[in-house]
This record gives sequence, structure tokens and C-alpha cells, in this order.
Amino acid sequence: MPDMSASASLAMTHLVPLAKEVDENKVTPGVLGFIVFAVMAVAVWGLMKSMNRHMGKVDFKEKSDAAADPAAGSGASPASPAKG
Repeated sequence: MPDMSASASLAMTHLVPLAKEVDENKVTPGVLGFIVFAVMAVAVWGLMKSMNRHMGKVDFKEKSDAAADPAAGSGASPASPAKG
């Protein structure tokens, strides 16, 4: 495996002249900043679309207890022992 410090120093010698060309009083996010922002915007849009779809499936009307348990409406308790 090649020496990593040599490749790092070689990369730095190529990047240092590029850094000198940048105006020190002006900082911009560049293309990478735009790409990150665009990916985050698409992710938020997808999450909102998914949330909207899931919220559409939710039934907001609460069922009454009598409709959920038919034995409770008749007054007979299934746990009570039979008399006789």
C-alpha cells in the first residue's frame, strides 16, 4: 500500500495554488453546497409526501365503546358465572 502521507502532501501541493486564487473576502458554498441543499430539499419533499399519504389513511372518527364491544351494550357480562 502506498504511503498516505506522501499522497496527502501531493494533494496539498496541488490544492494550495487553487486556494490562493480564491478571493479571501468572498466565501461561497459552491457546487457542493448546492448539491447538499438540493438533496435535503428533495428528501424533505419526499417525507412530506409520505406523511400526507399516511395521514390520509388515518380514521379520525372515534368508535363508540358499545360498537366495539357488543356484549357491553346488552348488560350481560361474559365473566359472570351462570346462576342456577
